[in-house]
Amino acid sequence: MGSPNGGIVGVINPTSFGKCTQTIATTSTPSAVTTQPGTRLIKTLIVAGGGGGGAGSGGGGGAGGLRNLCISVCGNTALGAVTVGAAGAAPSGNCNVGGSGTSSSIVIGSTTYTANGGGGGGSPNPPATGIGVAGGSGGGASANALGPFAGGAGNTPSTTPSQGNPGGASGAGTGPSRKGGGGGGGASVAGTNNANTNQGATGGAGLNVSSCFPGAPNSGVYSGGGGGGDAACGTATPYQGTGGTGGGGNAVGSGVPLAIAGGTNTGGGGGAGSNGPGAPLNNGAAGGSGIVIVKELNKASGVWNLKSQFSAQKSGTWPKPALAPFSADYLVVAGGGGGASNGGGGGAGGYRESSGVATGSYTVSPLGSGVSALTLSATTFPITIGGGGSSAPPTESPAASRSGSDSIFSTITSTGGGGAGQFAAQPTAVTNGANGGSGGGGAAPAPPPGPGTGGTGNSPPASPPQGNAGGGGFHQGCVYFSGGGGGGATAVGATGGNGASSGPAGQGGAGATSFITGSPVGRAGGGNGGGDGGPAGSSVGFGGGAAGSAGTVNTGGGGGAGPSVGNGGSGIIVVRTPSATAGFISATPGTNTVTSAPCGAQIASFTVSGSLVVSQF
Repeated sequence: MGSPNGGIVGVINPTSFGKCTQTIATTSTPSAVTTQPGTRLIKTLIVAGGGGGGAGSGGGGGAGGLRNLCISVCGNTALGAVTVGAAGAAPSGNCNVGGSGTSSSIVIGSTTYTANGGGGGGSPNPPATGIGVAGGSGGGASANALGPFAGGAGNTPSTTPSQGNPGGASGAGTGPSRKGGGGGGGASVAGTNNANTNQGATGGAGLNVSSCFPGAPNSGVYSGGGGGGDAACGTATPYQGTGGTGGGGNAVGSGVPLAIAGGTNTGGGGGAGSNGPGAPLNNGAAGGSGIVIVKELNKASGVWNLKSQFSAQKSGTWPKPALAPFSADYLVVAGGGGGASNGGGGGAGGYRESSGVATGSYTVSPLGSGVSALTLSATTFPITIGGGGSSAPPTESPAASRSGSDSIFSTITSTGGGGAGQFAAQPTAVTNGANGGSGGGGAAPAPPPGPGTGGTGNSPPASPPQGNAGGGGFHQGCVYFSGGGGGGATAVGATGGNGASSGPAGQGGAGATSFITGSPVGRAGGGNGGGDGGPAGSSVGFGGGAAGSAGTVNTGGGGGAGPSVGNGGSGIIVVRTPSATAGFISATPGTNTVTSAPCGAQIASFTVSGSLVVSQF
């Protein structure tokens, strides 16, 4: 009879689909984590509080115990209480040992997993004995006439693998011949023994767990021992005992008048005090508090029969492959400029898009032709949606006060549309349109003669251009005046009056149409100008405002001018990614959306500022 597993013999291999999600606890909490439905394995880092450094040629504080464990769990389950260990206190007097750190722990099921606090550094005078205190890692010893003394034991109580190392031994001697203290033990290395010199010894190095916990605080290095105190009154450069990597504090030394505490949430030991004279040179420093990190794992190692693999796939515990870097198409439109009273139309927001080749070869505007997609990878990308310029600023205010705001995604910035020039007695900043993605339309100065100039488009320059200039205003005689249209993504705004004393106001410049969302949408049209020489007619479309009307929301259209005026339309950002990114892409906040194109491409549309989140798993 055939084997039910197809002849494959071996241990059961659990699968887990935790998406490598990390939760970091820097303070105690009743329950730090509720696991995801597919999670079956976690890796947890537990770092206890570090010990304080001893006083008066004291020993460095021992690092908090460090445990890096892989534990089986159930999916969609709240794990138990997390306790983050406190730092060991600095010595309360010039002759006291440093305080020991307290334990960190996490409860999973009915089991409590604990790392023990680091031992305090020894101190040379009664009531202290000079011996370092035992702990997760032991405190360094301090010298006196009865020395040398041993550092405190590490890995206390014992765990497998070991949670720490012993502190370093002190030198011997008293008075002028007193020697320095030993370094506190670290997670990777024991504290350094004093070499029977005046110099304080170095704390033991901590452990680098960044490969297990990418992005963890302190670069993923924890539980360094504190530096031992010197016997030279902290006055000579060579005598300072330095702390171990991973948050260990330095002892008193030249240029360091106070011992340095262990790093917060590193479990580092505190630096020791010098032999005086007196406080604060004598005083040791506190240790560093602990930290707990939980990482929900992706795992499917080993050899699998087809039935087992199918079962894991069906239950959602078979891991996805990691997402590789990919090419993404984009459309970034800024906010349009506001129109002005009896002046110019607002310029359209800057318009930038890629060619569409990377995600399905959809139809793009002429501005996207030949433009490369962006290369993205797993991270969070901030999204800024530019607001439309206000038409509210009072008469005779500069046109720039009506300009729209920039929209930004990754390395792409589209510039806000230029505000419109205002019909006014001042012929420069007020009557001229402002520069921008597309320029604002100019107004007619009062009194005449002469036009108000339209603002420059594609400012600052982008390639291909992100917009066009606004049209100039016109005023001849004392009867008729006409504002210019705001520039659009693909055309300049029309000149007010068409050069005649009674001609109509200028129409906004045409925008651009893209199929990036799956259907054709026109955006970034300029707003119409206003005046008493006749209206500019209907809106050019593409979100640009007609006389007295606002630009359309989320098109970047410029606001229209007239006796009543319109604000510019807000911008929009659309990011389109390949079908392989399905399930890896999300958009925040909830107002923004992610949808699927028929070809499977993912379309993230942002109408308000937020974030594009690309997950690796």
